[in-house]
Amino acid sequence: MTALVSVEGLEVHFPIKRGIVLDRTVGHVYAVDGVDLEIRRGETYGLVGESGCGKTTLGRALLRLIEPTGGRAVFDDIDLSTLKGESLRKMRRRMQMVFQDPLSSLDPRQSVESILVEGMRAHGLDKSKESTGKRLRELLSAVGLPAGSLRKYPHEFSGGQRQRIGIARALAVEPDLIVADEPVSALDVSVQAQVLNLLEELQESLGLTYLVIAHDLAVVRHISERIGVMYLGSLVEETDSERLYTDPLHPYTRALLSAIPVPDPAVEDSREQILLAGDLPSPAAPPAGCRFHTRCPWRQETRCDTERPQLREIGTGHRVACHYAEDIQAGRIKPHEVRPELADLSTPIGSDAIPHAASVTELLEP
Repeated sequence: MTALVSVEGLEVHFPIKRGIVLDRTVGHVYAVDGVDLEIRRGETYGLVGESGCGKTTLGRALLRLIEPTGGRAVFDDIDLSTLKGESLRKMRRRMQMVFQDPLSSLDPRQSVESILVEGMRAHGLDKSKESTGKRLRELLSAVGLPAGSLRKYPHEFSGGQRQRIGIARALAVEPDLIVADEPVSALDVSVQAQVLNLLEELQESLGLTYLVIAHDLAVVRHISERIGVMYLGSLVEETDSERLYTDPLHPYTRALLSAIPVPDPAVEDSREQILLAGDLPSPAAPPAGCRFHTRCPWRQETRCDTERPQLREIGTGHRVACHYAEDIQAGRIKPHEVRPELADLSTPIGSDAIPHAASVTELLEP
C-alpha cells in the first residue's frame, strides 16, 4: 500500500512573548518537535496521547492550518510547504478536517444547506442548482440525516447530529484525506458507536484515508489499522493496532494501556498497573535526553538523561523511541521507583533558560 501522506521532521514551535510593547521572544513552546510518520492510502491512522502532547497541532500543521516551523509534509508526492495562495487553496479540497467540538466548528448563523454549499462553491463544485441539490441530498443520506435538515440551523440538532453535519461538510468537496480531531469525545457512548460506524462505512464506500486524533484508546483500537503514540511533541511508538495492544514496547505506551479499565474484577486485580509519577513536563522546557525519563519506571541513568532516543524499527512495522525497549520487553530491566527530584516539575530539567510548569504562565503575562 502506497503512502498518501509522509511527514518528515515536522516541527511547530510557538514563540513566548514577554510584554506587548517589548514584543520580545523569551522562549518557545515546542508543541511538535521532530515527528516522522506515513499514512498509507485508504487506511485509518490513529494518533493517541494525553492532553497537551501535540496531537491536534500536528493534524493542523499537516493541513497548513498552522504553519510548521520546520520539517515538511508531503501529500501525494507534493511538498505542501512549497504551496502558496491559489495552489494551496486548491490542494485543500483534497484534505479536510472534522473538528473536535461539533457546535463551535459550525457557524450558528448559517443553515445546514449554506454550510455544505459554501465549500462546494469555493471549489467550483456547484455547477447547477439541480446538481447541487442532488449532491446535498446524497450527503445528508450518506451521514444519516433527513433531507429536511437543510433548512435547519446547528442549534436545532443534537451533538451526534452536529458531528454528522461536520462530516458531511468535509465530504462535500470530495477529499482524499480527512483529519478527524477527537471526532466522538463530546458525544454519548451510544452516539460514539454510530459516528464511528459511519466513518468506517464512508471509508469503505468512498476510499477515504483518515488520520484520527484521540485520547480514548478504545476508540482508536476500534477504528485504526495503525497507531502512533505521542508524548510531549514527539512520536514514541508506532505499529499496527493489534500489536500495540498485545505487545507494547515503549514504557509510556505500557503505562497508557495499563490505565484502561477491564470489566472483569479478577483480571483487573491481577494485571500489571503502572502509575506514573509527577505531571507532564512543560513543552516550553522539555527534559534533555529522553522526554519521558522524568516519569519512566525503567529509566537508566546517564544515557536516558542525556541522549534522545531515535524512532527505530524493532520487528516488521514496529517503531519505538526507547534505548532499552528490547531489554524491558525481555525482562532484563525491572521497573523501579522514580526519584522525587525527577518527578518534581518545579525544578527545570534540561533547560537553563526557560522555567518549568507554572513559571511558563508568568512568561505569558505582560
